[in-house]
Amino acid sequence: MNQKQRIATTALALTLATLATAPAHAGGKEKCYGIALAGQNDCANLAGTHSCAGQSKVDHDPGEWKLVAKGTCNELGGLLKAEAKKRYAEQQSS
Repeated sequence: MNQKQRIATTALALTLATLATAPAHAGGKEKCYGIALAGQNDCANLAGTHSCAGQSKVDHDPGEWKLVAKGTCNELGGLLKAEAKKRYAEQQSS
């Protein structure tokens, strides 16, 4: 096996491993809004001003989220998506 084949095989194995574990990983998690610290959000925000992890600008922005264990968001002082959308809409209208 040459080097290109080894790289391709390794990349394919990593991709398949990621796809196989992603649903199980996400199954016990939920998005929790308002708990992410600046630069520590997990992905896109409600406002649509960015689409990547690590781009939040302030601590505890209600439009930014982190994945947490299902059922723990409220205990952490966060909001689930419906609550976060409502709060965000209220902020935008005032």
